[in-house]
Amino acid sequence: MSNAGCGPSWRLRALGALAGATLLPALWLLRLLGVAPVPGPAPPPTLTILIWHWPFTDQPPELPRNTCISYGVAHCHLSTNHSLLAIADAVVFHHRELQTQRARLPLARRPRGQPWVWASMESPSHTHGLGRLGGIFNWVLSYRRDSDIFVPYGRLEPHAGPAPPLPAKKGVAAWVVSNFQERQRRVQLYQQLAPHLQVDVFGRANRKPLCANCLLPTVARYLFYLSFENSQHRDYITEKFWRNALAAGTVPVVLGPPRATYEAFAPADAFVHVDDFGTAQELASFLVGMNESCYRRYFAWRDRLRVRLFGDWRERFCAICTQYPRLPRGQVYQDLKGWFQA
Repeated sequence: MSNAGCGPSWRLRALGALAGATLLPALWLLRLLGVAPVPGPAPPPTLTILIWHWPFTDQPPELPRNTCISYGVAHCHLSTNHSLLAIADAVVFHHRELQTQRARLPLARRPRGQPWVWASMESPSHTHGLGRLGGIFNWVLSYRRDSDIFVPYGRLEPHAGPAPPLPAKKGVAAWVVSNFQERQRRVQLYQQLAPHLQVDVFGRANRKPLCANCLLPTVARYLFYLSFENSQHRDYITEKFWRNALAAGTVPVVLGPPRATYEAFAPADAFVHVDDFGTAQELASFLVGMNESCYRRYFAWRDRLRVRLFGDWRERFCAICTQYPRLPRGQVYQDLKGWFQA
């Protein structure tokens, strides 16, 4: 007698058929008795985030329902449709439009208990009119690490694989600036550096504007980039550090918050901080006298990290949904001005 049909595979098929024959009557009996199978967990509801006025423009981008999915955030719907005010899970107000009165708060139509979000990526020096906004907003979206929704201008993320080669260098230092005012500390420091350090200045302030696709290739040709913030405030580290320097492949010379703040975002040997030097001449001498071996140490981070930029307002607003379950309910910023200018 042949044993071809008596092996392990045959027995598994037989058991499977028996289990199927037993399962069907069992399911029929449960339905007859009115006992429904226990359902799995329900998917989380989709949150609707209403942006009252899109930052810096009267023409908001297209916002299909899968907008946030492209940023890795599910169950999140961004909209600029004011008719959704009554049902939105949160409403976002960008400060520049409130400051210029291009947008007004719909206080009389605000649903009870609806969270309102104050959003701004500007520094306190360029933020006005906060005194009249006390007792209105529940959450803050900004570059400050103590914000309810923290959205930095950039960050370093782990990266596997070889680091990209450094661009060839043809100049010492570059600076791109549009707003050039004598009262700014960055302008004063540049004027002190200029006699001792060759700095090539680009931007509208020097009538040498760079197109969007020209900036990084231009800056990459220099050993150093002056990542000078337009004002010095808590946690205020902008694209001047992340994009114009680190992403371009040059060493940032930073003027902004203290060194400890930068070290919370980047390795201590990834940048030169102006506060480490007593005078501008000392800083210039340090930069000019740096040998190639020392210079390359400033790029050691590129072997394990890469720059990720956060310049898209859609991604910033999608972050509200990510943080939503953990955001404090019932919180109100009674003194928004005092908090932001601290």
